[in-house]
Amino acid sequence: DLEEAWALAKDRPQGQNKFLKKYAAFSLLVIDEWLLDHPDETISRMLLELLERRYDTGSTVFCTQYPKKDWHQRLGSGVHADAVMDRIVHNTIWIDTGTHNMREHAAAAGSQ
Repeated sequence: DLEEAWALAKDRPQGQNKFLKKYAAFSLLVIDEWLLDHPDETISRMLLELLERRYDTGSTVFCTQYPKKDWHQRLGSGVHADAVMDRIVHNTIWIDTGTHNMREHAAAAGSQ
């Protein structure tokens, strides 16, 4: 969990910098359950810094049940939300899977 890893990193010497360097270096970063919870200000700042470091250097996949029109509000609608969304919406490919639910699909396939 990205938030848990960030919380642990904050308690270590140079932990936040090492965390950001590590996650910024991945060629592909998949963030599942994106915005399931509203991020607090600390997480919003971390996301902004992480996305800034990853901008034009790696791919980031955001998996979420929320439509992109709701992301800004779920990020808190402030200046950090503006900045995070700015880094996401530029140079982006959107793939909307609609209402398809893989858990339901797998459960139905497993019961046959």
